Amino acid sequence: MSESVHTVTTLPTGRRAGCPFDPPAELLDAHRHGPISGYTHPGGKPGWLITGYDMMRSVLADPRFSSRKDLMNVVDFELPPAPPGEFLLMDDPEHSRYRKPLVGRFTVRRMRMLTERIEQITADRLDAMEAAGPPTDLVTAFAKPIPTIVICEILGVPYEDRASFQEQIDAFMGGEVSDEELVAAYTATQEYLAQLVAAKRAHPTDDILSELTDSDLTDEELRGVSLILLAAGFDTTANMLSLGTFALLQHPEQLAALRADPALTDGAVEELLRYLSVAKTFHRTALEDVELGGRTIKAGTTVVLSYNTANRDPERFTDPHALDIRRRATGHLAFGHGIHQCLGQQLARVEMRVAFRALIDRFPTLRLAVPAAEVALRPETADIFGVKSLPVAWDAK
Repeated sequence: MSESVHTVTTLPTGRRAGCPFDPPAELLDAHRHGPISGYTHPGGKPGWLITGYDMMRSVLADPRFSSRKDLMNVVDFELPPAPPGEFLLMDDPEHSRYRKPLVGRFTVRRMRMLTERIEQITADRLDAMEAAGPPTDLVTAFAKPIPTIVICEILGVPYEDRASFQEQIDAFMGGEVSDEELVAAYTATQEYLAQLVAAKRAHPTDDILSELTDSDLTDEELRGVSLILLAAGFDTTANMLSLGTFALLQHPEQLAALRADPALTDGAVEELLRYLSVAKTFHRTALEDVELGGRTIKAGTTVVLSYNTANRDPERFTDPHALDIRRRATGHLAFGHGIHQCLGQQLARVEMRVAFRALIDRFPTLRLAVPAAEVALRPETADIFGVKSLPVAWDAK
């Protein structure tokens, strides 16, 4: 690499004190040098870091960049292919084979039909919070249970199994367990899903997994698809609900505006998605030499896509570091772009619209129960950024 190329040797693992919602300062600094920087992967492999909005959209839509796990050139050993069914780490045609049967089951229309049920689930959680009284941890009392119940009902996970499932997903997506614990949680989840698939084949019920047993997918493939849907449908939305509430509480003028005008709810959800970008980074590998921003990305080189900096790109969003629920934040990359754009984005939107609205309406005096600096954040090593817990209080009736 020439000396004129700005380089980042490691992805930063911490956020600036007092700025829990902003990307790490080193990433913002990299973007100030341009939309693409040199990067060295943890295994010593050379790569690139993309922080700019336009360039990232281009890469995400470009078939010359692969999502395949086995092509990720980030460590000093070869990675295996993605397990059957885990289509996020595959390219077409394999990716489309798994995704196509699901698309019709996650349309805007079908997700809106779930609104009444999501409203009931949310109301039940708020009733329990109110009955227990303040203070409470919003993560365990509200943010995690809502998406957990919803995605479990959609897939057909029995009620009695949901608590253990949530613990397993927490373990291998929270970024805070040992490698042994990570493997154990993943293995336990796979074993459980294998039993669930077998049960749905034997006794189908009214859920997506039962419907998929009529497709040409094998049991192993159904297990992989289920894992992707369960993990994505729970962890990302749970962290958006908790971190989003934290952000609103730290921006009282925005919270007051949202509380006063329900018509701002949809826009607030989009702005929080842009502003927080809890799914921080993804990877793509060049299948051939590609020119990007005057740089040549050599075939076989893996690029890191920094979603949170792209969604703070001043060339795309005016005053990007401000939370402004009146902003037209459409076009953000929180759900990705291209063929891998998040399948469950409409479900996530419905859950957030319902949950944020109901929470601020039920508890108009909602506030942090500890100083903001004491709110424990998830480590940057976690796949999805968020808070470990969010102690809140309100004026009890």
